Amino acid sequence: MQPNRNRRDDIAEIRKNPSTDPVGCALVLAGGEGKRLRPFVHLLRRDLLPKQYVNFIGRRSMLEHTLDRAERLVPRERVFTVINRGHLIFPEVGRQVVARQPGTVIVQPENKETAPGILFSLIHIAKRHPDSIVTLLPSDHFVLEEEDLLAHVSVAQQWVKRDHSRIVLLGVRPDRDESDYGYIVPGCRAKRGSHTSFQIASFVEKPDDRAAQALARDGALWNTMMMVFKTATLMSLIEETAPQLFGVFRRIHDALGSAKEAAVIEQVYRELPPLNFSRDVIEPLARSHSTQLLALPVENVLWSDWGSESRIMEILRQTGYAGRLNGLSSPDQPNFGRSYEPASFIDAPEARFAANESHRSPRKSARSVHAPLTLAATARPG
Repeated sequence: MQPNRNRRDDIAEIRKNPSTDPVGCALVLAGGEGKRLRPFVHLLRRDLLPKQYVNFIGRRSMLEHTLDRAERLVPRERVFTVINRGHLIFPEVGRQVVARQPGTVIVQPENKETAPGILFSLIHIAKRHPDSIVTLLPSDHFVLEEEDLLAHVSVAQQWVKRDHSRIVLLGVRPDRDESDYGYIVPGCRAKRGSHTSFQIASFVEKPDDRAAQALARDGALWNTMMMVFKTATLMSLIEETAPQLFGVFRRIHDALGSAKEAAVIEQVYRELPPLNFSRDVIEPLARSHSTQLLALPVENVLWSDWGSESRIMEILRQTGYAGRLNGLSSPDQPNFGRSYEPASFIDAPEARFAANESHRSPRKSARSVHAPLTLAATARPG
């Protein structure tokens, strides 16, 4: 960075001169704690490993399956993952992320729900790839027909490449009654090529059974939280519609790469209330910028958000996998109650955490890449 320039100069320059060929990135969300599933996980493993790191069946965890899907969409070096510092007490977490590409594991101080985790990650992605299109993938989903799902995601990516102002959400057509999901209520139909999409009329979060049946009957979609957007477009819209939230993360952005980075990140997360990305960011955008948001129906894919024991067992029985449920910890070697030290694997030379050179300070483990950040933004479409 030139000595007489500041980061706001960089942002203004990017607004005026955006790249014509944005790079594709993926962001895998692994910052949740899986509290509702803790009793079930403890029954299987005798510890409290967050659910996304658990391999309920087979040899890979939900996170590992999600990372594999992401790598079929974008190059491995542009697949980012956000986790929490508290997850690092579990050696299994280290095993699953230690081989990731340098700088792609973003460690936030604590879980403050999905909005902070996503915005914190986008700041770091924009730092590496100022002109990028991001595919957002939660890490706690079961998907049976993966290739079919990825085909839908690829369609969403192509739409955003052609029209950078779009934010495309993937919604699954319900195949059963489900009152524990959020729903996307479609609005006007928007035919794009051979695929049909919809503007978004509204969102309904966890309706009662009767309302869920009515929503499904009327064509509403399950909100998967999978979406595709241009980083600059989303950040620009958040700056416009939620300036206070944007300002909080501007503080982090301006501190990155400086001596006060760790302290600012810690202070922001300490003061930040939990914020849900769907409720606090996407739903307001659907009201104020409805023409920019599209819902893409995902057809003929068995999909499930594994948030409860009953849902896991229902899907395993439905697919014939119930007999393959793993009991991952032998009764004579329980892990529960054992004390773990994150340094036991962060100190290893092969560790590839973005913050591995600063593990001696717990605060600094919230860092990722260290080059000067450029928070990309574009002029909003008229």
